[in-house]
Amino acid sequence: MGKNNENLITVIDVGSAKTFTLTAEVTEAGLRYRGHGISESKGSRKGLIVDLEKAAASVKKSVEDAEATAELPLGSAVVGISGSHIRAVNSQGGISFGSRAREITRDDVRMAVEKARSISLPEDRQILHLLPQEFILDEQGGIRDPKGMIGRQLEVRVHVVTASTSATQNVVSVLNRAGMEVTDTVYEALAASDAVLRSDERELGAVVADIGAGSTDVVVFHDGVVVHTAVIPVGGEHFTNDVAVGLRTPLSEAEKIKRQFGCAMVSHIPEANEIEVPSVGDRPSRLMQQRMLGEILEPRARELMEMLRDNLRRAGVYDLVSGGVILTGGGARLQGLLEVTEDVVGRPARLGIPLGMAKLPVELAEPEFAAGIGMVFYAHRARVLKVKEDTGLGAKLKGFFAKSTFGF
Repeated sequence: MGKNNENLITVIDVGSAKTFTLTAEVTEAGLRYRGHGISESKGSRKGLIVDLEKAAASVKKSVEDAEATAELPLGSAVVGISGSHIRAVNSQGGISFGSRAREITRDDVRMAVEKARSISLPEDRQILHLLPQEFILDEQGGIRDPKGMIGRQLEVRVHVVTASTSATQNVVSVLNRAGMEVTDTVYEALAASDAVLRSDERELGAVVADIGAGSTDVVVFHDGVVVHTAVIPVGGEHFTNDVAVGLRTPLSEAEKIKRQFGCAMVSHIPEANEIEVPSVGDRPSRLMQQRMLGEILEPRARELMEMLRDNLRRAGVYDLVSGGVILTGGGARLQGLLEVTEDVVGRPARLGIPLGMAKLPVELAEPEFAAGIGMVFYAHRARVLKVKEDTGLGAKLKGFFAKSTFGF
């Protein structure tokens, strides 16, 4: 594996079910797909690495497939971070310029943000993202970018996303063992939001729930900025396990049955429908009513959405999400899940299909690839803003951008 071309952006999503590598080229016309690779994930579970060698082999396989498609060597990548170890907190800090007002500089903005990031963290935690929500200049709030304005006191409210240092380092180690250098780390739900969230939803207030295999990562936007992030410890694997136990069938068969015949609304399933269910061991398959499958899936779906609703309420953001719930990730494809979401959460819901890019294969325009595609958008925007800052053009601060964008 060689060094990346400077015009290439490569991202890797190390999930519990699959490992996805995507590489795109930056052109004058925008981003253009170059290649991708998908391999079965081994050595990772619920967002955590449990076997370095197996996980590295999965990454290496997906990278090699992406290299073959792109016909280019890949040497570095942005990697996604997710899982139950993600935590977040809101913080506030600021600086005073004395009795005389003066013009706010970019350095002043950075200093204010540094004050806000000075929070006490446990030893094994690191800041993954600093997401400015608003600046307050002489008690005037709601300011997105104070640079060039006049004032005596500058404060900033930020949303701080943290991750387990060891869990994050293990993901980095996996990529290193696979021959890849890690250029940045991104909270996957944040990246997925960039691929599926519309601008009006971002302003009005909306929830993005990225339902992965091991957990569901949540990001809430309001007034264009992130106001809440969370992880719910229920994902697609829990649905599959329920099916395996309830129908007494192997896990691999349970996954197939869930994908092909699963529906989270029992009332939507005709009573006469039957499905063939393979048995454990060498016993023959059985015919069972499809409604039995629905009766297994619907309670788990309702539990997931009740946990989401309760999380939003505890965080005090439930009333801010008038724009609804956007479900993405592989687990979002379960038939009937949107209806359950609307019924339980009490907000409109839709499926989050990722935005495309030039030459992107149609098979990648699916919810399970939203995080990977979003990471490409994220990395591209961060690179553009860094170039603008380096050339002295400046860049507006927006709530979504992360540490690498600002250099904090």
